[in-house]
Amino acid sequence: MTTRSGLLSKQEHRQFVKEHNFQSAEHIQKTLKELFADVLQEALEADLDTHLGYEKHDVKNKQTKNSRNGFTKKTVTSEYGDVEIEVPHDRLGEFQPVVVKKNETNVTGIEDQIITLFAKGVSTRDIQDHLQGLYGIEVSPTLISNVTNKIVPLIRF
Repeated sequence: MTTRSGLLSKQEHRQFVKEHNFQSAEHIQKTLKELFADVLQEALEADLDTHLGYEKHDVKNKQTKNSRNGFTKKTVTSEYGDVEIEVPHDRLGEFQPVVVKKNETNVTGIEDQIITLFAKGVSTRDIQDHLQGLYGIEVSPTLISNVTNKIVPLIRF
């Protein structure tokens, strides 16, 4: 049985609460903020994976001269407060992050869109159209699939 959002069952919620031993609303807020930062970071990594055409450490599938080349720390504002992320770079300087664009510092609302639509069983192409229409974000179905593949395990706790 899943919740109305389709992400977690009641039992999974209880397990999450038990594991974190919440003592206050502030503790819950802090945990959600950390979880969001992890999800956003994984989305950025999936974005770079999509751009390069291979996952980190998967050199046998690498078919490009381009590769990962460090990161830049960045603070963005979200519904959970300010979070610090590490925006990855590529060696050739061609990577243009889609999830958190260059110079973008406010990601309020975006975090819920991909997760909610995916949880409702919306196709990757429909999520693509939704993000384009609502936020002006152009993403490929491959990127959406890569993002959901990386963040769903985080959301399921």
